[in-house]
Parts: sequence; structure tokens; C-alpha cells
Amino acid sequence: MKSEKYKICKTNLKGELYIVATPIGNLEDITLRAIRILKEVDMIAAEDTRHTLKLLNHLGISKPLISYHRHNEEIKTDELINKLEEGKKIALVSDAGTPVISDPGGEIVREAIKNSIKVIPVPGACAAITALVASGIDAKEFTFIGFLPQNKKNRNDKLEQIRNAEVTTILYESPHRLLKTLQDLKSIVENRQIVLARELTKIHEEYIIGTIEQIEQIVQPPKGEYVIVIDRTENTRKETMLKELNQLSLEEQYKHYERNGLDKKEIIKQIAKDRNVNKNEIYQQFIKK
Repeated sequence: MKSEKYKICKTNLKGELYIVATPIGNLEDITLRAIRILKEVDMIAAEDTRHTLKLLNHLGISKPLISYHRHNEEIKTDELINKLEEGKKIALVSDAGTPVISDPGGEIVREAIKNSIKVIPVPGACAAITALVASGIDAKEFTFIGFLPQNKKNRNDKLEQIRNAEVTTILYESPHRLLKTLQDLKSIVENRQIVLARELTKIHEEYIIGTIEQIEQIVQPPKGEYVIVIDRTENTRKETMLKELNQLSLEEQYKHYERNGLDKKEIIKQIAKDRNVNKNEIYQQFIKK
């Protein structure tokens, strides 16, 4: 009986892991909840402690910092899990944006879950979503790839995936590799419409819109980290538009083309083509119009 009580108490002692999103540029883009959590936790695991210290100083927060980045993730995960088992509350932050998204953190989240430690996301800024919503490119469905692989075969496989993508694709890229990536996109993905976003939420925030070929000529030398938003294939775009049109009633489809300046004969011909039927069949529907 005593051992059972001891087990219950021990379980309740476990701490909590908070995945805290931080600003991607503008320091005002941190949430009130994130500020409160950073004040309440026992310690903060940071991708770059120097970078996070600047944010904490700005917020007037003083907390113990633990370095947690790509090169020590495996070693530090065990240390942090032990502290969480002891009942500590730990906030995980990256240099900018949401941890785990192309940043360290996936390992400790998985281990925390395995060890029945509560993982609590504190949502906020994310560069990929910020760039997407301001790009003007279709945001109904999208694929986030992050950084392209450096291995040639794996890289080409990903580029082929983008070439055939039926949805918008989002990439991250560093300034020193941007031109090479644009060249690869032009070579394999072809001259698709894209948007380059840089300095997001900062004073010099910029969105460069155009085809891959157009943009390749105006970003020399590139500066800052980039988000690349890539439009889906033109064939898919046309197929989607056609599907949406064919879901309309004949009257609604007729009015759509009428608003676009087509005369009656042209409209009937286009609707027949859209629906893959004989134009006389469509004509009969509008013979009294």
C-alpha cells in the first residue's frame, strides 16, 4: 500500500515542458502567455543562450539558461528529461519562431511523451505561416519542406516532389545558398511563380514576387534568411479552377463567363468544353435565354 502511494506521489512530481514560440523579428510579436510562461518556469532551454538572453533582458526576465541546439540535442535531452522527472518546469525556445519547426526540439518532445511528461505548446510566430499568408499564393493547402537536403540525390528527389506538387510548397533557405536553390528550382521545378520573403516582421521586411527566373536576376547579393513560397503546378491550378467551375450550376457558370466578357456563343462553347459534353447539349439549356 505504501509503495502504491509513493508511486502516485512520484508521478505528480513530474514537471512540464513548454514549447514556447518567440518573435521572428519584431519583439512585439511575443504573446502575453509566452511572457508569463517564461517568467514562471524554472529554467529555459535555448538554441543560442546569448540570443535568448537579449530577449529575456528586453522582457525584464531573469532565468537559468541551458544550451540546447542541434549539436548537443542528444546529450542534453537526457539531462533535461531528468530535471523534468524531478518536477522542474522547462521552457524550450529557439532563436526565432516556433521550436521543432526546422529547429531543435523534436527529440526532447518525443522523450517527454515517452516518459509521460506533459508537453504544452505556447503558440506564436512562425516564419513559414507569416510568409504564406502575405504571399498571395493559395494557402488552402500547402506542404512545408523546410531546408532542402544537401545530398544531391535527396535534393533532386525533393525538387521533383515540388515540381509535381498539387499544393503550395514552402521552403526555408539561408542567404549563402539561395542562388543555388533558385538555380535548382528553375532547372527541375521550371519557371514557376514564387515569393521570396525576408526580414519578416522587421523594419526592412520584403516580399519579392515573380517567376523563378525573374527573381533570380534581382536578389544578388542575397541578404538575410529567406522563406520561399512556391505556387503549385499550372496544370493543377487549371484543374482546380475547372473543378470549382463544374461544381456550379449551369446558370452560375454561364454568369461567371458572362462577367468575364464572353458572348453567348463563346460561353456555351466554353461550358461544353469544361464539362466535356457536346455544345448542342448546353445550347438546349440556354435556348430561351
